[in-house]
Amino acid sequence: MNRVHLMILWHMHQPQYRDPSTGSYVLPWTRLHALKDYWGMVRLIEEFPRVHATFNVVPSLGMQLEEYASGKFEEPWFTVAFRPVANLTPEDKSEILQRAFQLNYDNLLGRWPRFIELHQWVSAQGNERAAQTFGKRDWRDLQVLSQLAWMDEEYLASDPVVSRLARKGIDYTEEDKRQLREKQLELLGRVLPEYRKAALAGQIEISATPFYHPILPLLCNSDIARVSNPGTPLPELAFRHPEDAREQLVRARSYHERVFGSAPDGLWPSEGSVSDEALFIAADLGFKWFATDEGVLGQTLGVGFGRDSAGVPDNADKLYSPLRVRVGGKEMVGFFRDHYLSDLVGFVYSRMDAHAAAEDLHQRIRAIGERVHIGRPLTISLILDGENAWEYFPGNGREFLRQFYGRIDGDPDIRALTASEAAAAAGEIPRNNGIFPASWINANFDVWIGAGEDVTAWNHLRRAHDFYTEQARNAAIGATKAPSLAQLLIAYEALLAAEGSDWCWWYGPEHSSANDAEFDAFYRKLLTEVYRSLGAEAPDVLAEPIKRQPVPALVLPPSAYLRVKVDGRESTYFEWMGAGLYSADRRSSAMHGRLMLLHEIRYGFDEKRFHLRVDVFSEALKELRDAEFRITFRAEQELRVVVRFEEGRMTGYLVESRDLCLLGPDEVVQVAFDRVLEVSVAKEMFQLGSRKSIAVGVALWEGGLPMDLLPGEGLLEIELGEENCAWNLE
Repeated sequence: MNRVHLMILWHMHQPQYRDPSTGSYVLPWTRLHALKDYWGMVRLIEEFPRVHATFNVVPSLGMQLEEYASGKFEEPWFTVAFRPVANLTPEDKSEILQRAFQLNYDNLLGRWPRFIELHQWVSAQGNERAAQTFGKRDWRDLQVLSQLAWMDEEYLASDPVVSRLARKGIDYTEEDKRQLREKQLELLGRVLPEYRKAALAGQIEISATPFYHPILPLLCNSDIARVSNPGTPLPELAFRHPEDAREQLVRARSYHERVFGSAPDGLWPSEGSVSDEALFIAADLGFKWFATDEGVLGQTLGVGFGRDSAGVPDNADKLYSPLRVRVGGKEMVGFFRDHYLSDLVGFVYSRMDAHAAAEDLHQRIRAIGERVHIGRPLTISLILDGENAWEYFPGNGREFLRQFYGRIDGDPDIRALTASEAAAAAGEIPRNNGIFPASWINANFDVWIGAGEDVTAWNHLRRAHDFYTEQARNAAIGATKAPSLAQLLIAYEALLAAEGSDWCWWYGPEHSSANDAEFDAFYRKLLTEVYRSLGAEAPDVLAEPIKRQPVPALVLPPSAYLRVKVDGRESTYFEWMGAGLYSADRRSSAMHGRLMLLHEIRYGFDEKRFHLRVDVFSEALKELRDAEFRITFRAEQELRVVVRFEEGRMTGYLVESRDLCLLGPDEVVQVAFDRVLEVSVAKEMFQLGSRKSIAVGVALWEGGLPMDLLPGEGLLEIELGEENCAWNLE
């Protein structure tokens, strides 16, 4: 077997949630993941001394962790969660009911029967009714359990306070709440010291990301998006601020040196986004290595990485080697994420027994070592989010990680190395001039600039930046009423935060969450702060939501169970009778300058399947040369069916479960198109958990751009239950 160097990189990131004008944290996710993930992920790996890994800490996350560790922070959810029940206001109670259940049902909420009971009561009665009927005991239990659910496995098992409260499970007192509050403040202070300790011991390397997690290539020049996708819509004027890209990296290095004791050698550029200009700036500042996805490598070298049945890729010699990338007379070593293996961890192994999942991953890595020979060690890069996947695993994924680390720790043919160690041990590294400009998602930048909402966000950002630049110029020449240096510093900080990638992540049709409106409002508030801090009124447009608003639509629920023959046509008059209907008023709507193409969707159930029919306007598909329907189904997890068309004819389809392509989908998903598009999905493909509805959306894309979608404002919620002519709730 060829020697394998396994480079594991865990990316730790949450957006900057701290409101610049109030200092308050608008969302609680940094605190909650600090308690559940950030400390425990490093603590766990210390049990396996031969396993080295890289942890990427985004500086804006680290900055928030420091403030939480100080105990001097303001976060409404933290305050309300521990407020005495006697002092709760109606607004507090609404906040509790909104936040307490935003977590995984099976693996977090479902640990405590009392938490399940409270959730079922609120689901049945609704928030308003629950707020009126809950007693003091209910509120106290909900407050405590909503916080216990986010505690690390080790804390739940062995911390005196946390484990006692976890075992108690019901009938909490105000004293219990006080003790848990004090314990959280203590535990928040453990996170960054644990990283420093493991790094000083040499077991982990800590890499960095640009300070506020921006997409560096787009900061340098937003027009670069057209290289990876010539059809990408662009802002009305290009955003070109390479000086901001440099500043984001300078601040990242400075932060890293202050907190961890030395400047970072490695860079995980936000979302794996690279370009020649961005890498040149990074190399010029002293970064020695970067990491991105295999799709970027494939575009750079002009090769593909299709897998065989065992998951071994074509051109494996290129994928499993670092690449020395030369840009502008400088070089950086690049590592390229094995998309297949990383997605197995992120999206598949949570549904398997921990022992079986760990063994499967270990054997897949060994199979690569046995079958791929390049005359030097193979470097396999396993790179993924270090926090969000674990709530889908039983026990927060700790048993899976222990089993996997243990197998790697005991395997003489595999060495788990930090990125810097892997670069030093790789032998002669091939060289290449330049890198293909793209991100780790689909080897383009469409998630952040590929839809009308994204473009609106970039236009707002550019105008705010232009205003700041004008005011800075006035200050430099001593103009009358020019802002002070302090005002300029506040404005620039808000600009840098607004350049973060997280805001555009939620714009466009690709992603959605329960916090969409809050993300949208926070982004616009950052831009508003630019104007406000400089003594000017913000443009009225910043008061208008960017996220697409609902359009008038006729929505009818199903009135009968369906018997559908999936053949792409209305086989009989009765086939879709009784189906649910979503039909929007499309007369004045448009996207990217085109008329809307989708007419309406019909949907319904039989005992074992969900059926969806999509009607398009007459002759619409014939106008599209390279089109695809992207149909999203969301229950506890997301399922996507992508149906491809050429010259108005269906040419094939694939099924993606949480971004992992499923092989052989015909038994569980059926698709046909003739006069209408019909899609039928087996019930077992929906992980319903405690959900009382499923959500559906249909988007039509051409040339990598979203041309139309139904519903325009997001996904359509479809109620379950026999009374809705749908699957029974269990």
